[in-house]
Amino acid sequence: MRKELFSTMIAGLLVAAHAACAAPRDEIVSTASDQHSVAVTIYNDDLALVKDARRVRLGRDVNQLAWREVSAQMRPETAQLRNVGNPAGFRLLEQNFDFDLLTPQKLLEKYVGREVSVIRTHPTSGAETRETATVLATNGGVVLKFADRIETGVPGRLAFPGVPDTLRDTPTLVISLVNPTPGTQNLELSYLTTGLSWRADYVAELNANDNQLDLNGWVTLTNQSGATYPNARLQLVAGDLNRVRDAQAVPRATMAAKAADAAEMQQESLFEYHLYTLQRPTTLADNQTKQVALMSANRVPVRKQFLLEGANHYYSGQYGEIGQKIKVGVFVEFDNRGEGLGVPLPKGVIRVYKKDSQGNALFVGEDRIEHTPKNETVRLKLGDAFDVTADKKQTDFQKLGGTGRYNYVFESAYEIVLKNAKPEAVTVTVREPMPGDWIMVSESQPHTKRAAGTAEWKVSVPAEGQATLTYRVRVRY
Repeated sequence: MRKELFSTMIAGLLVAAHAACAAPRDEIVSTASDQHSVAVTIYNDDLALVKDARRVRLGRDVNQLAWREVSAQMRPETAQLRNVGNPAGFRLLEQNFDFDLLTPQKLLEKYVGREVSVIRTHPTSGAETRETATVLATNGGVVLKFADRIETGVPGRLAFPGVPDTLRDTPTLVISLVNPTPGTQNLELSYLTTGLSWRADYVAELNANDNQLDLNGWVTLTNQSGATYPNARLQLVAGDLNRVRDAQAVPRATMAAKAADAAEMQQESLFEYHLYTLQRPTTLADNQTKQVALMSANRVPVRKQFLLEGANHYYSGQYGEIGQKIKVGVFVEFDNRGEGLGVPLPKGVIRVYKKDSQGNALFVGEDRIEHTPKNETVRLKLGDAFDVTADKKQTDFQKLGGTGRYNYVFESAYEIVLKNAKPEAVTVTVREPMPGDWIMVSESQPHTKRAAGTAEWKVSVPAEGQATLTYRVRVRY
């Protein structure tokens, strides 16, 4: 019962507060209705630059301007207000970011130690009585001190004489400024904010022969900044900016809804990054996820690879059986060039699909790419092959020399049996990392030295058959 009475009392707080929630008399209030343009530039790492242009009527000399409906996650130290039309003599004196939003609990907290009116309604007659009390505490409920007693869980409503200036119903930047020319001014507020982010998502579909794919790129925008940006000029920056990190990030509760858009984006260079510009304005609503088209390419040539990778630890000891039915990785790669490609690809996830015999597109794997310049190769690991496996064992091991901690010489031999249950032949790349100084003593087919410490073989495996690779290597530590 006490909890229900307290809830009833709280429900009446905002009604009384809204009636008193007027701006100070000497304060000029600017809302989104004054806005004539807004531009938002979003970076990869939860950071955005907002430029909010408004027409505001100012008086001469000192003005107190309340710029409402800014991002709740604004970094106020980055805020800068400019007079675009009449900059001469226009200067800022002070600015305060009021992000403590009006709620019943916040209002109670602001009135700790101050007097409020307690209004009770008689349950039968409906007559109201009013009594003055002082708010002593608000932790886990309200504690009120009356003239002759102290009460908690008081039934009825609380009435407040006003709302503190720093407690507002929407995030507000309050700016003290000097304006030499009275009248309507073209002002622009720019600031950095968190809560706005973007990422690239790609969808690819392989053809029946796994030698071509269709690729579509999407930019996924998420707005959790606490503000809406209507008809915004939108730009995205792809690249890794250096930022000074705070000692500890402040967690914020967020929600996201979903929307879609199909506008194309235009790309250009910006310093050592890449800038993508949406070709028409779009609205970024608070708590919304929006998608816009980034790029599209059809019939992109693809190279498919089966890869078996080894490890360097078994070259310095006896192991015998190394593995049975070892998984062989499946990779696809393509070059970022040609029609529809040849543009910088922002980092993101590429999800790959392929149609079955009935024409249904099925998910076959995904991988993450980093920022990829044009003409570079995109390489994706989609998973492990089901029908291609390997049996691997060490057939010989000898220690040829070495004492103490250095000058060890080992010679070991290996046999790798590659099995293919597919109805067509495949080529498996066997890649072995070689430790120390190494030399290939013998092998069943020639290797290539992919890098200083890597040997690689291309092994053809017949349809529904198997192939064997043997080699002997000497390593020195």
